[in-house]
Amino acid sequence: MKLEELKKLREEKFLAHKKKKREYYLNKKEVKKVYDYDEELNNENFASKIKEIIKAQKNYLDNRKDIIISKLNDYKNKKKEYYELNKEKRLEYDKEYREKKKEELKEYRKEYYKKLKENKS
Repeated sequence: MKLEELKKLREEKFLAHKKKKREYYLNKKEVKKVYDYDEELNNENFASKIKEIIKAQKNYLDNRKDIIISKLNDYKNKKKEYYELNKEKRLEYDKEYREKKKEELKEYRKEYYKKLKENKS
């Protein structure tokens, strides 16, 4: 294939993709439900609508409760295993970090206490 043919083919595919995308979004726009908030959330219907929403959310959570709990437990177990595997590395790192910061902390404390003494006198 020549370069011109490739460019033309690419352009045709791009336009076809663009057209398909436009049709998809137009269909999605048509499918959207239009709410009349004045009617649905007026004083008479407000409490019942809130109860419906709460009921739907509760049903959703009840249906997914086992899945959510199992995922939480899996996460806890993975975290625990990770910390057990890397306990020595973590402790070594903490020790090195404390040693490194020890001098800085000493200097900071000296300065801090000097300022306190100056402020008191």
